[in-house]
Amino acid sequence: MFDHSTDSRLFEPLHLPGGQVIANRIAKAAMEENMADSAHLPDDALLALYRRWGAGGSGLLLTGNVMVAADAVTGPGGVVLDAGQPLEPFRRWAEAGRAHGARIWMQINHPGRQVYAATNPVAIAPSAVPVELDGYSRFFTQPRAMTEADIARVIGQFAETAALAEHAGFDGVEIHAAHGYLLSQFLSPRTNLRDDQWGGALGNRARLLIEIVRAIRARVAPGFGLGVKLNSADFQKGGFEAEDAVAVVRLLNHEAVDLVEISGGSYESPAMQGRPERASSRAREAYFVEFARDIVAEAEMPVMVTGGIRRRATAEDALAPENGRPGVAMVGIARALAYVPDLPLLWRKGESVAEVPVLRWKGRLWAGITTMGLTKLQMRRLGAGKMPKPDAWAPGVLISDLLRAWRRNGQYRAWLRRRIAG
Repeated sequence: MFDHSTDSRLFEPLHLPGGQVIANRIAKAAMEENMADSAHLPDDALLALYRRWGAGGSGLLLTGNVMVAADAVTGPGGVVLDAGQPLEPFRRWAEAGRAHGARIWMQINHPGRQVYAATNPVAIAPSAVPVELDGYSRFFTQPRAMTEADIARVIGQFAETAALAEHAGFDGVEIHAAHGYLLSQFLSPRTNLRDDQWGGALGNRARLLIEIVRAIRARVAPGFGLGVKLNSADFQKGGFEAEDAVAVVRLLNHEAVDLVEISGGSYESPAMQGRPERASSRAREAYFVEFARDIVAEAEMPVMVTGGIRRRATAEDALAPENGRPGVAMVGIARALAYVPDLPLLWRKGESVAEVPVLRWKGRLWAGITTMGLTKLQMRRLGAGKMPKPDAWAPGVLISDLLRAWRRNGQYRAWLRRRIAG
């Protein structure tokens, strides 16, 4: 059983079940950078970005989405790692992240049905349930239900990408089973309507995740880190609930998992973008901590929580017990580190707050897209050796991002055709 009694100090090392040690309890959580080169490989700007974050004091760096399948990406400009990709750029990426003593883990993912039609007209999912987004569903590809062969292929793809990440020098991988992507789709009864061994009861809906964990463990060394990112809930009627998350963690207790990260939401209900302004400041800043405490009580591995943390005091609160309930083992910081990449070092010197712009646009969808665009702008600036620009003009960033996506979608489709032809 993991000893949660040592979780009270932010800068203590974290010892994982597999033997890996992380220097402190702060993780740079995953953010989708969309900064791959034209061959969907990490380029110099992405390496510079992770070198900057590694120098900023985080004990663990989690990369943004790395796709396990070349024909299934969450958006243009995403990194792809499979047997068809050269390993040398990934070796340089790992070296950049580790240059200042941080551990670097690769987040590995398959989007399932959350694929934009402009990116790829083909998508797979547990069931043929499309993304439902008022007025915008047409922008997403209509998925087809996966066959047994598709499921076997996906298990193999996750295992292959994990093995390649280890060969490239990464310290571990995190399986993305949250935010409405493929594995999250299997977990949710709202999107998994199957009546075979992969659907129905939660044990069946979780089967794909468990099989992927086992397939990865069969391919990598015992000390290679293995984490799972899991929704606390997907915040949709008839979907994945908090009780389901606890039950999945109980299943993961029997597997060789080093870390479980708790988040929440999906494209249809983007809870990971924050609580409404009317919520208390603490609730807005650390909006999944209460869910995470329930999971910590059941988990036999360390639990990490991600979601809006910007202040050292809030991070310390998340690590500490409260009203007889245990704290988490690690906190994940995402957008705040795009604006203040050395926030952990500033926290060591005392309290420091990362000021992250909040858009109060009437259209929540466009506000969310533009908020992500502003964050990606900061990451591109850091990768270019520049300072963040928190006062960037939001409408201009939105227009620029839409044009960039249009151009990169065309590049991706051409690259994929070449890959298939080759």
